[in-house]
Amino acid sequence: MSASTPAQDGPQRPDGTPLPVQRSESEWRAILDPQAYQVLRLAGTERPFTGEYEHTKTRGVYRCRACNAELFTSDAKFDSHCGWPSFFTPLAGDSVMLLEDRSLGMVRTEVRCASCGSHLGHVFSGEGYPTPTDQRYCINSVSLVLEPTSDP
Repeated sequence: MSASTPAQDGPQRPDGTPLPVQRSESEWRAILDPQAYQVLRLAGTERPFTGEYEHTKTRGVYRCRACNAELFTSDAKFDSHCGWPSFFTPLAGDSVMLLEDRSLGMVRTEVRCASCGSHLGHVFSGEGYPTPTDQRYCINSVSLVLEPTSDP
């Protein structure tokens, strides 16, 4: 099946609509390196303080490494000192999906790409960061690709 043809019974968004980008697991393995596959497709986590975008100040758009969907902008990125890139909001409300995650013996909110369903990280609220939303989208660098802009 091609990436642009949604399957009738394939992965879906929480509202039941098919994900726009769908691939077989063998296709995902072919396009993602092992670490990206582990995080994006198996909901793994990269080690803290090791990701390429944790301290990046470059202006631009952060895209999903799996499907190239626009997810976050550098304008929403902030220094949380948590070990992963942090954003206070996604690019648009429909660019990510939020799902309940009960792994690790706690309840968290998982963040997934709304185009391909890949795991990006988690979002936390009420931590007191001085951001407009009081949210921290804690995202794995390996889930992202930064497209720099030429803006000043």
